[in-house]
Amino acid sequence: MDSDAVISERGLLTLSERAWAKAKHRAEVIGPLAALEEVSSSEANKAAVELGLSQRQIYKLIRRYKAGEGLVTDLAVKQPAGGKGKTRIAPEVDTLITEVIKKQYLTRQRRSVAVIVREIRMRCKECRYKMPSDNTVRARISSLDPRKVVNKREGHDAARVLMPAAGKAPEPAAPLDVVQVDHSPVDVIVVDEVAREPIGRPYLTLAIDTFTRCIVGMLLTLEAPSATSVGLCLAHMVSDKSGWLVRLGLTDMTWPMHGKPTWIYLDNAPEFYSEALKRGCEQHGIKRDYRPGGLPHFGGIIERVIGTAMTMAHELPGTTFSNTQERGKYKSEARAILTLRELEKWLTLAIGTYHASVHSSLWEPPAACWSKNVETAKLFTVTDEKAFLIDFLPVERRGVGRYGFVIDHITYYSDILKPWIARREQLDRFILRRDPRDISSVWVLDPESQCYLEIPYRAISNPSVTLWEHKKAMEKLREAGC
Repeated sequence: MDSDAVISERGLLTLSERAWAKAKHRAEVIGPLAALEEVSSSEANKAAVELGLSQRQIYKLIRRYKAGEGLVTDLAVKQPAGGKGKTRIAPEVDTLITEVIKKQYLTRQRRSVAVIVREIRMRCKECRYKMPSDNTVRARISSLDPRKVVNKREGHDAARVLMPAAGKAPEPAAPLDVVQVDHSPVDVIVVDEVAREPIGRPYLTLAIDTFTRCIVGMLLTLEAPSATSVGLCLAHMVSDKSGWLVRLGLTDMTWPMHGKPTWIYLDNAPEFYSEALKRGCEQHGIKRDYRPGGLPHFGGIIERVIGTAMTMAHELPGTTFSNTQERGKYKSEARAILTLRELEKWLTLAIGTYHASVHSSLWEPPAACWSKNVETAKLFTVTDEKAFLIDFLPVERRGVGRYGFVIDHITYYSDILKPWIARREQLDRFILRRDPRDISSVWVLDPESQCYLEIPYRAISNPSVTLWEHKKAMEKLREAGC
């Protein structure tokens, strides 16, 4: 295989819920020990009791954790290739179980577990799938987040008692201890790159470090906010931004703030509870929490920053202002001239100005606060930024065909797929991930090596486009009857 096309992977989605929970528990116990220069016998014994292992196994796990990247999957139990211990749930049955639980169990009708088990077994029988055992379905339901279950079945008020007692937002002690993330539509209409025709309002995702008040991550996209937006913003947060600034043409600007956060606080919207976001954060030791409804002070810092950015955006051509009354007779679409990339460049420059201005709550510029505290803080960086990004990308499952993989009428192919294509009738569906900002390639998980392979367009002459642009092009073709 072409080594340049291989991205190291840690089996993030191939672990069962039980295996993932076990690896996560190990990471919680072993991680602090691995950070020590020397682990005493008493500390190892305590960990051994906690994990039900021998002292020798504890030291072995510590060495494995140190040799890895500090990830949950570094401590996952090695899965056997077959036989005892291997999951026997076929992918199509797994998908069916997930669908029934989502559409029939997580509803206000509050169907019993027994009813869900019967429904799943009946559907499997109709589809001629191998039926899962009752215990398999019950274990899947038991592994669900209790807050999500109660919220879906009984409502937000009932779920409130499962949330931490309301109080003040967590206090950070150092840079990147607590990062708030939020989204907002931008009050500006942008135009396309070619015809300069209006194409709509983009969405802005920002991440702010509450200790230094620095903006540590940003995403500007035409896609509606989702868990993927959070993942892409996190990828921008942990990355060295110098190369990104060069691509924007901002060679004289610096944006030194980057690293892995300890906690992220998100909006309480349902789309931010995705399994991909949950496992991605757990994999990299990032703790998540959600702002309780009716308690705006938990997200006040990020909301004020976004509000300031929107006020500044009202000075741009093509602004929609905050409401129709404020807009008056101003024709936003007719005045729109900025492309998405140009607006992104403007926002980046505005963030640079913000970082250099004295902050009212700090009595100094955020950039100065970051510089002063970052040297003494123990910040965690990411060694493989591309692998980190892949961990947060949306997942597709596809079978390989004679011409490769097909997603949204786009075919992806490389010669490294030839062995799979030859055995395609015997293979299950593959896990694929794709960056919605550039769909010119897709990452495919090799089920044997647990590595991701980057596979390009089959038609290599096709241009790099965003998923949003591709969907719009498909809509135009359908309207034209093509």
